[in-house]
Amino acid sequence: METAPARRTSVADEQTVEQIAAAIEAFLAEHPCAIVLEGGKAIFDMREAKYSLATEHGRCTLQMWSEEHNLVRRVSATRVRKDMLLLSTLRFGQTKPQTLELVADRDRRTPSTRQATRAKYLRVLDRVLARNFPEFKPEAFRTAMDLEHSFGPAYARGSLVQGQKAWAVIAVNDEETQVTVDGILTLGILWLHHCRESGSGRRVYQGLKVIVPHGMSALTLSRLAWLNTAVAQWELYELDERTEELVERDAADHGNLLTRLVRAPNEQMVRERFAEAAARVMTLVPEPMREVVEQRVRSATEMAFLLHGLEFARVKMGYSGNSFNSAQEITFGAGANETLLGEASEDQLSELVARLFTRRAAGGDMRDPLYRMQPERWLESVLRRNVEPLDARLDPAHVYTQVPAFAAADRGMLDLLGVTNDGRLAVIELKADEDLHLALQGLDYWIRVRWHHLQNPDRMTGLGEFQRHGYFGGRYLSEEAPRLYLVAPALRVHPATDVVLRHLSPRVEWMLVALDERWREKVKAVWRKRSGG
Repeated sequence: METAPARRTSVADEQTVEQIAAAIEAFLAEHPCAIVLEGGKAIFDMREAKYSLATEHGRCTLQMWSEEHNLVRRVSATRVRKDMLLLSTLRFGQTKPQTLELVADRDRRTPSTRQATRAKYLRVLDRVLARNFPEFKPEAFRTAMDLEHSFGPAYARGSLVQGQKAWAVIAVNDEETQVTVDGILTLGILWLHHCRESGSGRRVYQGLKVIVPHGMSALTLSRLAWLNTAVAQWELYELDERTEELVERDAADHGNLLTRLVRAPNEQMVRERFAEAAARVMTLVPEPMREVVEQRVRSATEMAFLLHGLEFARVKMGYSGNSFNSAQEITFGAGANETLLGEASEDQLSELVARLFTRRAAGGDMRDPLYRMQPERWLESVLRRNVEPLDARLDPAHVYTQVPAFAAADRGMLDLLGVTNDGRLAVIELKADEDLHLALQGLDYWIRVRWHHLQNPDRMTGLGEFQRHGYFGGRYLSEEAPRLYLVAPALRVHPATDVVLRHLSPRVEWMLVALDERWREKVKAVWRKRSGG
């Protein structure tokens, strides 16, 4: 008796529309900075774009939009690849499927292309160093991965040697991302430390030479001015790979900082303006859950509703129909997922709230995307309510979120700005997961806060820039530089953090605070380390 051939099961057969929607939602929750590709071309950056998902009538419909593009597709299947989610989609009215790629890694080069680029750069670097530092000999330059010491393949590293004298050198080519280039100083400090530790006293490393692509040194330059010159000499260069010209940048010449101070909104007036809309949102939240919802004023024209730092709804001023008359609109959705609230979508918001409050709770399932989503925002929301466990000197009445905005919103960090009881500003950098760049990213924020704080006070009122913009009303602010607090769960403090902190200038007063891993339930500092200690 013949048996029928086994039926091949497609991915689409295995997925319901709800599973397809859940896969997309989970990927974008896990990778909020993903990009969306169609035909190999980037069409959306999810740091700025929004999306919505509908699973009605047996179809999963995906809509994405930004200031430049709008897209609507029916998604028939998803397939996971390394750091990528492939969507099989159909345009409305067409039968030929197309593929959308949701990509976590913004560097789309193939591994072989990256390797070839980096190998070529090593040859360029060897020529440039020999020509510009003829008294030194380039030695042992490589880009090999070294996970034990946190060195990735994007950075070329080696030494310039003259007898017993030497310089540690780290460089990056111009095809790497700006994020990779901006991370070079952390890796450079670790490389200098490694060279000194492994040299066994045979060589004296004078310092570190950092080489970045032409026109990409701004952030590294601002950081360089705040490293300890008693520990090492620090030099920064820009390399034009086309002409092989090497130009040194002066750490004292870092120009105007790319930062601006946003005026603090009148919270009482904003809450009164949106009182009716806020009441409508809160009626859709089950009564026992209402006390944990944070209603946060974002600006004079927007207010957000958050659960443990995750924004699930917002009310803002918009325009009515085709006229220029202002009108309030309510949208909802977690992360970049946003839907306009109307009578037809009230049930959707109720379902979202119920799902959110069930799954995003202290002691929840750590595998759940809604539980894992935006952990720094969760930590920030906890500390906004009670900042004193970090340091008893902190004033709980004055805690602000990311006050000096970075130009072009190029940082996705969650930072807090506060003040201690002696009037010193307090810059608080938060990390919920291990990150070797914690120290220098905190330094970035500290530099900007210090810069604003040092601006000349108003001649008439005597108020400094922060108070002129509505912050720290009625509070004495000391003229001294801010204090820097670096905060992370104890098991998430990267081992590199201590090394980097030892290389900061003594002019930066810092405290590293390690939290109990159960910080979602209760914030408790388990150990602290201070500069000069």
